[in-house]
Amino acid sequence: MRVWNPATGFCFAQKTKRKPPWGGLLMEKNWYVVHTYSGYENKVKANLEKRVESMGMQDKIFRVVVPEETETDVKNGKRKTTKKKVFPGYVLVEMVMTDDSWYVVRNTPGVTGFVGSSGAGSKPTPLMEEEVKMILKRMGMPLAEVDVDYEVNETVRIKEGPFANFTGKIEAIDPDKHKVKLLVDMFGRETRVELEFSQIEKI
Repeated sequence: MRVWNPATGFCFAQKTKRKPPWGGLLMEKNWYVVHTYSGYENKVKANLEKRVESMGMQDKIFRVVVPEETETDVKNGKRKTTKKKVFPGYVLVEMVMTDDSWYVVRNTPGVTGFVGSSGAGSKPTPLMEEEVKMILKRMGMPLAEVDVDYEVNETVRIKEGPFANFTGKIEAIDPDKHKVKLLVDMFGRETRVELEFSQIEKI
């Protein structure tokens, strides 16, 4: 069951009555919403990622996402592409909720608190998986994190799609969107294509 928060527009998972293995919540990876000072979303992302690395919390805090979408405007015959915050003042954090991970996130400069807490001292409620999928898909990002095991200039085989069974050389890697740009030799002419990690394999 999910609970809609009209103040933020996010849908949160309803807390279960299962007894958790530690002080308050289940030890599982979920997405949480963090409220920030206005205009501080990207600074919070950078600050939190630095804290995670310096405090050795990589096994508890995984991804920090500022929901954005690309907008293209044409003015005076010129096309301009800009990034717009989907939820201004909010950052999404994929993490395992423990006392330590809560402390690291909550005390990051620019963070004002977690969204979805029912009261003082209570741990926040995670987002619904369906909503996370919708937000990440809107940004062109995968729901699950995948290890990047490819390198620029590496030759790989395409597994599926219109270029299936062709080989190509990796020109660029986008680990955030889990995509690569390949140069594929098509009848003596190089063609640039963009594919997801799941569509290619090592030779």
